[in-house]
Amino acid sequence: MLAQILSTMLPVFLIAGCGALYGRYRTPDIKGLNTLNMELFVPMLVFAVLADQQAPLQDYTSLALAATVVVLGSGIVLYPLARILNLNLKTFLPPMMFNNSGNMGIPVLVFAFGEAALPAAVVLFVVEMLLHFTVGIYMLDPHTSIIRRLRIPVIAASIAGLTVNFGGVPMPQWLLETLNMLGGVCIPLMLFTLGVRMLDVDFSDWKLGVLGAISAPASGLILAWPMIAILDLPGLQIAALWVFAAMPSAVLNYMLAEQYQQEPHKVASLVLMSNLGSLVVMPIVLGLVFTAGYV
Repeated sequence: MLAQILSTMLPVFLIAGCGALYGRYRTPDIKGLNTLNMELFVPMLVFAVLADQQAPLQDYTSLALAATVVVLGSGIVLYPLARILNLNLKTFLPPMMFNNSGNMGIPVLVFAFGEAALPAAVVLFVVEMLLHFTVGIYMLDPHTSIIRRLRIPVIAASIAGLTVNFGGVPMPQWLLETLNMLGGVCIPLMLFTLGVRMLDVDFSDWKLGVLGAISAPASGLILAWPMIAILDLPGLQIAALWVFAAMPSAVLNYMLAEQYQQEPHKVASLVLMSNLGSLVVMPIVLGLVFTAGYV
């Protein structure tokens, strides 16, 4: 089991570590890299996986439902805590709800469970992204245009991929292979840029950050348990849901907080401390998943 955990987490830590090491001595254009990734490579991977009819998406509807409950339910579960501690809801709740299913989720699931886990990883990522760019942005600014949200490349690629899959539109294998190869760039690039971002950890709000590092995975795992008990999920999807539920906050939370001027320094602390906390949380969750024998 230890060998399985190490073989999963070491590539993640090493690639992120390379980003941190490079960022320590250079000043890479992280904004540019993230823009390239989110506007080109990630949409290509999302479309290729969703459009590939060899992975029937109807088999993942229950997983998508469970992921929706985990994301939205986390906000409901932690709402009383935020009220009791007198925290700004727009600052605290989005990072607790919208997790790092892209930068960390896809690589961890693929490294842990192999290429067979890629469709589940992408479905979880798409659910989180769709909710983030609809519910999440509405939480920050209720007046944001729906048309503007639909123009986001990942959302457009998701809609196009789902349309192709459910519509039975034939896709040339050479095209899917090309999109998969280009989209494959996004996985190591996500981890590399995450490593560079980790250098920006601000410890001035460390208490709030520690609270978030505990609350985000705890609320997700609490909500995943009844979903697994209620829904008839295959073993691989159960394993993917446990890992998804324990993911730290998405870096995108910080980017949106900066864009909407929603206490970005506090959101940065929540996000980065949560990702640091995942160094402890992820090996524990993976250990439990491997022990349970879901895959």
